[in-house]
Amino acid sequence: MGRAWLVGNAVWLQLGWWACVLGAQRPWLLMAAPIGLGVHLWLCRQRAAEIRTLLSVALAGCLLDSMLGLAGVFRFDQWPLPLWLALLWLVLASGLRHSLAWAGQRLWLGALLGLLGGPPAYLAGAALAGVELPLGRLNTALVLAPVWAMAFPLLLRLAAVR
Repeated sequence: MGRAWLVGNAVWLQLGWWACVLGAQRPWLLMAAPIGLGVHLWLCRQRAAEIRTLLSVALAGCLLDSMLGLAGVFRFDQWPLPLWLALLWLVLASGLRHSLAWAGQRLWLGALLGLLGGPPAYLAGAALAGVELPLGRLNTALVLAPVWAMAFPLLLRLAAVR
């Protein structure tokens, strides 16, 4: 994995996040996700392992967000969760074996990244996508911080076993 691949993957993660979140209000932007994922898979050396990672992580993530929705942390306009959020899980999964793999080298790194990165990403995404936060922003962040401190290292491990 060269440096250009890692930088390109990190850029893709950012662009994919924006396309998915803004796609909640402008659905035509959601087309960027399958196109970007297609390019990602086309460029991947271990395509079969990458597909398994995308599917397993996206399934786990969709289940996690569905449970958080059922628990009243989020209120989505679609049940169990909107398409843009399911696509966002595929986008995130596409970085776990690449530009985010460093966070899986040590358990505490993944936990710290989840703790500090998960809640702000959710809060920003909710604001842009029009997702209701019945608990309020602060309480939502306080719920999400430990969830992501545990979930992100597990997602990294799930991606690494492929």
